[in-house]
Amino acid sequence: MVLAKVTPQQLLDRNRSWNEEVERNDSSLLKENAAGQTPSILWIGCSDSRVPESVVANCKPGDVFTHRNIANQFNLNDDSAMSVLTYGVEALGVEHVIIVGHTSCGGVLASLTTAQSATPPPSAPLSRFLTPLVELSTAVRASMGLKEGQAPKTDDEQKQLLAAATEANVKRQVENVVKTDVIQANWKGEKSAFPGEASVRVKVHGWVHDVATGKLRDLGVTQ
Repeated sequence: MVLAKVTPQQLLDRNRSWNEEVERNDSSLLKENAAGQTPSILWIGCSDSRVPESVVANCKPGDVFTHRNIANQFNLNDDSAMSVLTYGVEALGVEHVIIVGHTSCGGVLASLTTAQSATPPPSAPLSRFLTPLVELSTAVRASMGLKEGQAPKTDDEQKQLLAAATEANVKRQVENVVKTDVIQANWKGEKSAFPGEASVRVKVHGWVHDVATGKLRDLGVTQ
């Protein structure tokens, strides 16, 4: 089944309908949001159109502070991701950081494909961004007994490989977040220059969203 394409005008129309519904059923929400935001959660997810956090977690505007990119990466040299983490923890006072991967992730699949061929990644921005994930995918392939240039023998093996790489990716990003000065300072109880910093120890979680079922699964790697 091919889903109908959404047009810009349809988005404007949907926004109008949504706004009218909010005004009817939760009239204070927009006024409260206009006064500021106090989210307790920072969600680091994938840019994939099938996994919008506010929809899959049934959240309202103001509930979740968000950073999304290709394959839910948190690279330590990524100023954009680091800025979001810093602002979320030290200015907004978020108490939970959740890395959320998902099944059928194109970024993970592309990284596995590159890892299989063992060719140097091109210098295009997307390839540079995914280089750490390609390196991780190479390790995942090796752990499943796949040699350089060797493809999975069956569809089931391919699915197992993709699932393993998806989970390994989430776990790696949890580790990366935990390594940051922002989280380490929070855990030591150090104060920042921002007024809204978290007053509790921030917890870092790893989840996977199953696109086929719409359900979120906790990988049990909370730190």
